[in-house]
Amino acid sequence: MRAASLGLVVVGLWGSAVASGAVPAPTPARPEAGAVYDTLQRTVRFRQVALSPDGARVAWVESVPPGAGVPAEAMKLQVVERAHPERPPVRITASKDAALCAEGSLAWSPDGQRLAFLSTAGEGRTRQLYVADVTGASGPPRRLTTLKGLLSAPKWSPDGKSVGVMVIEGSEDAQGPRGPAARETGVVQESPPVKRFGVVSVEDARLRLVSPAGLFIHEYAWSPDGARVAVTASPPPGDANWWVAKVYAVEAATGETSLLHAPKWQVAEPTWSPDGRQLAFVEGLMSDEGNTGGDVWTVSVPERLAAKVRPGAKAALPARVPPARNLTEGLKATATELFWPAPERLLFAAQAQGESALVTVSPQAKDITVLWKGAEHLKVSLARDGVTSAVVRDSFTQPPEVWMGPVGAWTQLTRLNTDVRVPVGDVRSVTWTSDGQQVQGWLVLPVSAPGVKGAKDAKVPMVTVVHGGPAAGITPGFNAQTLVMAARGYAVFMPNPRGSYGQGEAFVQANRRDFGQGDFRDVLTGVDAVLASAPVDPARQGITGWSYGGFMTMWAVTQTQRFQAAVAGAGIANWQSYYGTNHIDTWMLPYFGASIYDDPEVYTRASPINAVKQVRTPTLVLHGERDMEVPASQGYEFYKALKALGVKTQLVIYADEGHGFRKPEHNKDRFLRTLDWFDTHLKAPVPAPKIRAPAR
Repeated sequence: MRAASLGLVVVGLWGSAVASGAVPAPTPARPEAGAVYDTLQRTVRFRQVALSPDGARVAWVESVPPGAGVPAEAMKLQVVERAHPERPPVRITASKDAALCAEGSLAWSPDGQRLAFLSTAGEGRTRQLYVADVTGASGPPRRLTTLKGLLSAPKWSPDGKSVGVMVIEGSEDAQGPRGPAARETGVVQESPPVKRFGVVSVEDARLRLVSPAGLFIHEYAWSPDGARVAVTASPPPGDANWWVAKVYAVEAATGETSLLHAPKWQVAEPTWSPDGRQLAFVEGLMSDEGNTGGDVWTVSVPERLAAKVRPGAKAALPARVPPARNLTEGLKATATELFWPAPERLLFAAQAQGESALVTVSPQAKDITVLWKGAEHLKVSLARDGVTSAVVRDSFTQPPEVWMGPVGAWTQLTRLNTDVRVPVGDVRSVTWTSDGQQVQGWLVLPVSAPGVKGAKDAKVPMVTVVHGGPAAGITPGFNAQTLVMAARGYAVFMPNPRGSYGQGEAFVQANRRDFGQGDFRDVLTGVDAVLASAPVDPARQGITGWSYGGFMTMWAVTQTQRFQAAVAGAGIANWQSYYGTNHIDTWMLPYFGASIYDDPEVYTRASPINAVKQVRTPTLVLHGERDMEVPASQGYEFYKALKALGVKTQLVIYADEGHGFRKPEHNKDRFLRTLDWFDTHLKAPVPAPKIRAPAR
């Protein structure tokens, strides 16, 4: 059964409507929730902020509020002179008409005069590389590529004569692990796509592919002299093999490739020292490409490299490369992004006990200084001086805006969301002890909670939201799910159990070979801590999550009757069947310690399906049809078991969606269905939220 307007399949125990083949539209039990969601969607989001190397200009990528004729992916570029923040921003666009397109992936030239970016303004609406002179001296942006394939990550060479890019030729359906999987027919994965490093000449727009054809490039960074790039790379298929990526140096002129570091865990964020003699990177246990977290490491880079690597050959470290050094070993925080502005000063963004932080470390002495720490979410761009910065800041209660200035002493630049008002009650950082270690999480209370002016003296229902990953962490952000739930009258509890970022690498690795055990105890003891300290009703408890959070939701309802309702999104019901059907199974090896063929018991022990007869909790199951990270078969498997056992359930499959949803109507439907499920089974109060946002 398929709803044409939304592109989804709904199956479940809903009586005559489903039996007759009619799929009901998502009609909220509280109609104002849809209006709240729509209002929040008008909040301007900032995908990226980029400060010019000289600190003179700041650019950002800003969302375009939904409306008639506006593509779902529409994003626009804005630029402001730092010396004149009072002036309106100047829009930089490659579009030749009024149609809005997706533009982003900003990169400033070394002199701060030109801006490289990707835009879908051209024919076919594929992303192509453009360069704009922000001084206006050279006319409109100039298109440099006409590639049939995928472009990403433009970065200027140090001499300003070319722009580096990552390229997948002739494979426009390669959307990455979170995107919808390409449909496979015929001989499967005979020749998986390869992402290569290439250089585009700004003068004549010529694209030259540099890195070897047999090496999938995940990230790259130009050396200060432009002679080579450091890359993190793996054998193809890259979506599956990122978890075994190594650090290499690729000569920009010849493509010769040398191995610099073979990590024990995952590696990301290659960053050169100013003199080009050292390379820093983040290494740690990471569960998702792009969601970086770990310790800060450095390795010395010889002036002349030996041990050139042939694609497909087993690489050995050259004898002249000393072992890498861990600069942050034992630090109770997780590095996420690196900057190296001065030889003696390496700066990194971090998650620290549920907050965001900016920290410096001396590569020589390993001295660590916290420059700034706060209960908010942060995107950072740093000028060449290592002091001037531009950031996007937001929190549970404050919508995002761009700020700039010295680190930690920022001045607000944009006021695009000034009129946004979201009523929530208290926001609390909650800490508790589980198995002898401290755990942290966030609690957002609704305005209807006792103790809030005008609220009734009654306890409120609570939904526990378990984040994905597991290598990730909740920091305060202007999150639609949290805000809509709080506006609806729910307390929202977001724990950071073992396996999460924010308390150091040992804490991240504490749930290896232990899924559903210690991490689940951390969640339950966190719920107990909230019940002991907040006006929350223990008889009206819900749980939800996506990906790893979806697995934890499925696991929770097989282990306890404490939750009266559950919504499992993209969850893993059966690690055994999952192993052979997902497209990224390499990620499981560091977490489970062995393949399922070598150690099936560790996978069996963590599979919710093996305890499914214990489930009594009404459970909604949500999934993307073309999810390559967690195939929709996992949702079907859990749903069919619950249905056979007489448990109230419903399964919703969203057409053509991957692990991360892209269609606005699907995201809205997912939120409203989740709220309706909790309303029905937790008997939520009827609040009267007054959410305001600018009419754009």
